[in-house]
Amino acid sequence: MTAWNRILRPRPLLALAVAVGASVAVIAQIDGGDRGVAPIESSSSFEVSGVAVDVSASTSEAARYGGWREAQRKAWRALWQRVHGNGGAPGLSDSALDGIVAGIIVENEQIGPKRYIAKLGVLFDRARTGQILGVTGQTLRSPPMLVIPVQWSGGVPQSMEVRTEWQQAWARFRTGNSAVDYVRPTGSGADPLILNVAQTGRPGRAAWRLLLDQYGAADVVVPTVRLDRKWPGGPVFGHFAAFHGPDHRFIGAFTLRVENSAAIPQLLDAGVRRIDAEYVNALRDGRLRPDPSLVIEDPVEPTDLGDSLELAIDAPVDLTATQPGLVSITVQFDTPDVGTLNGVEAALRAVPGVRSAATTSLAMGGVSVMRVTFAGDQAGLRSALAARGWQVQEAAGTLRIRRQSGAAPAASPSAQPTP
Repeated sequence: MTAWNRILRPRPLLALAVAVGASVAVIAQIDGGDRGVAPIESSSSFEVSGVAVDVSASTSEAARYGGWREAQRKAWRALWQRVHGNGGAPGLSDSALDGIVAGIIVENEQIGPKRYIAKLGVLFDRARTGQILGVTGQTLRSPPMLVIPVQWSGGVPQSMEVRTEWQQAWARFRTGNSAVDYVRPTGSGADPLILNVAQTGRPGRAAWRLLLDQYGAADVVVPTVRLDRKWPGGPVFGHFAAFHGPDHRFIGAFTLRVENSAAIPQLLDAGVRRIDAEYVNALRDGRLRPDPSLVIEDPVEPTDLGDSLELAIDAPVDLTATQPGLVSITVQFDTPDVGTLNGVEAALRAVPGVRSAATTSLAMGGVSVMRVTFAGDQAGLRSALAARGWQVQEAAGTLRIRRQSGAAPAASPSAQPTP
């Protein structure tokens, strides 16, 4: 018997202890415990980070308040520059900025008796800010991508099996400005059992199809970091790599460094942003495409349906054509929340002449699309909406509606517009 076999073969008592420990570990994984890290939901916000301010005032509170005001102004100019590519941002008053700013993130701050020095992040409400910017959402958007972050530390790979700093960094990441639609598991419940390091190396498509369908994703991305500590309390190097798909296709890699272990969260936050940039670049040049082998259903050819259905395939039925005088019109409207969606649908169904109104494309925090069947023409529907307090813009076959300031659209035929 070789020394290697003697090391690998456990003694009976040790094997029993290992088995008992494994059963306890499985129970703990099923229970979830405190593993879960809930990701920050930021898809309804534009974010501008790293805004530096240095403000002096008569008191520390006044200095801090003035610093936040200055951060809003700087962030608004930076956001306009990012979207339009020029610095000619329209001047907005502090009260107007208060109406579109959703929150302030304190990245680092120093407060003195009469001075405030900080680096801040500013979150802008996507629905309200998008109207001023002239945009309503991402023009480039990936299919949903399941994120399985893998961290190597001390020579051991870990994913959702335990709560890692890398998983927490991905949970902190604000995805509102990214073109990649990340699906970030919390790491609780059954996640530690099925979203582990071993799963990222399995090429079999059957298990991947069931897994992705469970999480509502089309494909998977595996961002990886290997932490290399030179000595206790010394510099830490983070070697980052981005992979995509069940076949672990390489996207990009880079290395970052911090001076000590206390700065590891900042190191990982910077790594997440850089990896996201790698995935966005891959999306733009066509490398971040869903794997066709992950599609469960195969397309059905018309010849496989039989001759009896040939007529129905060649001549689809137009439902509006069966009722003379009805037209189908596309209506776009803002949906900052579910209550607005339900209110707009109810308001349009109450318009005289509207036979049906159903949302066909939902973009919570952006612009949704509704299909309206109307007894008349597009001009008639526009007039009816304008008479009930809507601001309407008309294009070929499409109406863009917004609530007029100071007026609320009626929800029933008997209601009158507010004077």
